[in-house]
Amino acid sequence: MGRCVHTTGPRMAASVLSAEELFAKESLQRYLRRALAEYSECARAEARAGGERRADHGDEELRRRRRARATQLRPLVEQVRILEIKRKELEDIEALAKDDDPDIRQLAAAEKTACEEATRDLRRNILCLLVPVEMGDDSDLVLEVTAGVGGQEAMLFTAEMFDMYQRFAAFKGWEFETLEYTPSDIGGLRHASATVSGPQSYKTMKFEGGVHRVQRVPRTEKQGRMHTSTMTVATFFFLSARTMKIYMSDILFFSPSFKITLNISAKDLKIETKRASGAGGQHVNTTDSAVRIVHIPTGVVSECQQERSQLKNKEKAMKLLRAKLYSLKLEEESSKRNQARKIQIGTKGRSEKIRTYNFAQDRVTDHRIGKTVHDVKSFLLGEELLEEMSQFLLQFSEQEALLDILGEDAD
Repeated sequence: MGRCVHTTGPRMAASVLSAEELFAKESLQRYLRRALAEYSECARAEARAGGERRADHGDEELRRRRRARATQLRPLVEQVRILEIKRKELEDIEALAKDDDPDIRQLAAAEKTACEEATRDLRRNILCLLVPVEMGDDSDLVLEVTAGVGGQEAMLFTAEMFDMYQRFAAFKGWEFETLEYTPSDIGGLRHASATVSGPQSYKTMKFEGGVHRVQRVPRTEKQGRMHTSTMTVATFFFLSARTMKIYMSDILFFSPSFKITLNISAKDLKIETKRASGAGGQHVNTTDSAVRIVHIPTGVVSECQQERSQLKNKEKAMKLLRAKLYSLKLEEESSKRNQARKIQIGTKGRSEKIRTYNFAQDRVTDHRIGKTVHDVKSFLLGEELLEEMSQFLLQFSEQEALLDILGEDAD
């Protein structure tokens, strides 16, 4: 959850560099040379230390750190060394391609194609190893939608967006479970939340957090005037049973060097029950099954009303509350490291307009990366066009992280 997308004004369309373009950068080559040198130094130091009979505690700690660093670098070093072998092979093949014998030239052409493909794969592998894994990326997702400015039109748009995300989950083969659904008496949706569970669900959808704006002529508008309305999406990672049995754990580990400690005291919770609203069968508005929990120190609120059982609703509301509090803690840590990123995730992004859905121009524009796709109705189906936008955001975010490591700015 460290990387996000926010901008303070219009920007040119962002570009995602190819692996070849990234490898042409001297900063990347310099970084790889340093990694190879560091790995070799760790190996030499370990060999020297192996010949020593005894070592004091400080030396043992130093050896432990060197071994850990060598283990961390080894996959990268192995790929870089294989890439160098392929580079030399390609030079030999290109020399053969100039041979006078046409059969040798034909053979060289076939070998060149295979060698170039292997080189491309190696470069992609190296880039994947260089991009740091973001904390929470292996988690599942809690999604919240809230109507913003625009009255009924905003609530109608919120309902459309919630449906879009539900269809997107089905498109990706993920599980989608509604936790809370508060419709409007005049049509549309005031607020809703759901869990989305499946491989890379949070990693893919974390960039959806922020203000979404719709520009269109409402069905109720008799003068044909264009209206602008908004709704807000919030995304929180949570570790479900699919990823880790941690619903009620107090410590969440992301790496050996980083952990989030979360202590929730019963005295810090205000738990309310109420009658459920909206679709749901005969139990709606007849039993106090809906549960609302407020974490008093932070003001964070979670609700659940989808189950007939108050106990089950309370359990789900606690899971949602814990996910929100974990996300707040993680955001504090991430913000320390990622102040300069153009793509931001979390509460800081929720107040910023990230995307516009313009029906008159039949376009969807993401303002963080300047990317526009056409056919709004198809985009709202939550299939290929939303997938295209999500993947571009993810690729640009990873490129930002890589260039940050190399000491460069993203274009």
